[in-house]
Amino acid sequence: MADLHIEGYVIVSADGMLANADRVMPDQLKFEGDKKFFAAALDRADLIVHGRHSHEGQPNSPRRKRIVLTRTIGAIAPDPSNPKATLWNPAGASFEAACDQAGVGSGTVAIIGGPYVFGMFMDRYDTFFLSQAPRLRLPGGEPCFPGVPQQSPQHILASHGLRAGDAQILDAANDVSVTPWRRTA
Repeated sequence: MADLHIEGYVIVSADGMLANADRVMPDQLKFEGDKKFFAAALDRADLIVHGRHSHEGQPNSPRRKRIVLTRTIGAIAPDPSNPKATLWNPAGASFEAACDQAGVGSGTVAIIGGPYVFGMFMDRYDTFFLSQAPRLRLPGGEPCFPGVPQQSPQHILASHGLRAGDAQILDAANDVSVTPWRRTA
């Protein structure tokens, strides 16, 4: 779908983890500057895509149109618990079909996780916003992408044709920054 601009968003620890060993994003990985950056980006997005265990949990979340990946259905179905959500099983239908069901044929799609979902879109991202908390480590945590920690998140993004832009500081006291990784021509 050429009219969709696909963006990814994640904050990771120094060791490339997006959650702790219990698959929960710990409070230590939540920084006010990153939360504001993330919320503003999602408020601009036309569609949010995430797995069953990922959710942004923000005040505007109920107003956002979304696709939730799940294996509990065969292909595509409305989410009985959320009128703004479409359930999608990638094994049974294409992403384009899920977008059609969600009523989104153009605009910005924000991919917000988890690792499997991020991995599915590696060759489709126009931009991936990688936020980093370099002072925090989450040993035994959940990696942000398939292939981490054997490779860094940056190496994985670069290997999929994305190039780092200039980092923006989101929290100077904790050295938290976000770097846009954009698809090269």
